Amino acid sequence: MLNSNVINILLVEDEEFDVNRVKKTIEPFADRIVIADVVSDGNDAIKYLKEKQSLYDVVIMDFNLSGGIMGEKLIQKIKEIEPSVQIVVITKMTINITDYNFAQRLMKAGAFWYCTKYPGDIEEYIYQPTDFILSILNAYEKSKIEKAWGKSNQKLIKNVEDILYQKRIIGQSASVQNLKHEILKYAQSDVNILISGSSGTGKELVAYNIHYNSSRKFENFITINCGSLPQDLIESELFGYEKGSFTGADKRKPGLFEIAHNGTVFLDEITELPLSAQVKLLRVIQDGELEKIGRTDRVKVDIRIIAATNRNIEEEVRAKRFREDLYYRLNVIYIKVSDLKERKTDIPILIDHFLSFYSQSMGKEKPSIDSGALDLLVNYDWPGNVRELKNVVQRMLFVDNDVIDEQSAKRALGAFFYEDENRGIDDFEAIFKKNELPLSQMEKTVREKYFTYIRKNSSSDTEAAKKLGLAPSNYYRMAKELGLK
Repeated sequence: MLNSNVINILLVEDEEFDVNRVKKTIEPFADRIVIADVVSDGNDAIKYLKEKQSLYDVVIMDFNLSGGIMGEKLIQKIKEIEPSVQIVVITKMTINITDYNFAQRLMKAGAFWYCTKYPGDIEEYIYQPTDFILSILNAYEKSKIEKAWGKSNQKLIKNVEDILYQKRIIGQSASVQNLKHEILKYAQSDVNILISGSSGTGKELVAYNIHYNSSRKFENFITINCGSLPQDLIESELFGYEKGSFTGADKRKPGLFEIAHNGTVFLDEITELPLSAQVKLLRVIQDGELEKIGRTDRVKVDIRIIAATNRNIEEEVRAKRFREDLYYRLNVIYIKVSDLKERKTDIPILIDHFLSFYSQSMGKEKPSIDSGALDLLVNYDWPGNVRELKNVVQRMLFVDNDVIDEQSAKRALGAFFYEDENRGIDDFEAIFKKNELPLSQMEKTVREKYFTYIRKNSSSDTEAAKKLGLAPSNYYRMAKELGLK
């Protein structure tokens, strides 16, 4: 086992005389610098690095070897195998330490430094031994930094992979396959994107996948629901303010756009943004600058904007509720997310996925689902789309049965709400006799259906909140609790 407290060297040298000279040069530093292995050609060096790549800190190599891979090709191969290992080249090709062309070739190939072996009057040591030892020490420090960076980078990559797995888009229909293709294609660009789709179709999921497949994946992904921001706080939340800019501003507050610098901002329900904030957003998009309350100069930001809406944004533009210039700035690339009823072949796949996921989280065996229940769910219209399907699956799992039958599926759907509205009070009792539910579940179902009805018959979430007598923030919170956001 190599000592982790010392600098472990792989020496690549084909002349025994020069091996001894290297050993003699580092002998006074034997407590710190150890030659772990010596090989005489490039092929053996590659073999040793592959077998114990994490054990070497520095490679010292002769530039010209008698056999196998050598020179710049060997340097490049070593860096491919272990990018963090540092390479110090020793050569008798030149004693001119200012041969910049040769040095540039070595550095471009991936070497850390190079030293001349000897002029004619030095036989026992590497020429300029102090420089040689210093180059080893410095190479070791750089190796430590790059190894730490590599570990950190691997963790970041793993985190991104985990997020992409958790946020993966489920389905095999043609529309889903096309959507996945668009995501990967548009993630490679840096232009603004407008996502359109009904509530619950997964617009935020699309935005996540675009960001975490893009070059900005290691930077912040900030989600902003424009409908949930209180009217009087929108600008301070989005753009921030300086200390002392108004009464109560006792410290500087960075806005969400500032926090997202170098990353991505996802503006959900973009049509809910008031016109005053739309003007400032246009400035951010056009000039990459934001105006903070209490600050005279503008703050530079580099962000990508992905916006989403469940409304007809062109109609909002025609009605003068949304700025036309902002619409064109956002709608550089347009993505349409299909309703669940338009991709029915994905419903069984989604049901199986949610049954597996929620069964595991609830610590219970995954139940099977009979053909009658599956047919009912596949042929249902799903006005709440995937979000509604997710909630229905969770409800079905509360029925402690090994098999989910059609009756259980109907209860989870709240199918009695779709009975003939002309039925009388006597029929009401008959309906509930077959659909008995705990009061808490019944209350949630009623609220969910009523919320859905109000939203469908309102021009905006702001109007829906007013109809329900709720502040926008409370409306947004309750909608999230009901799985409608």
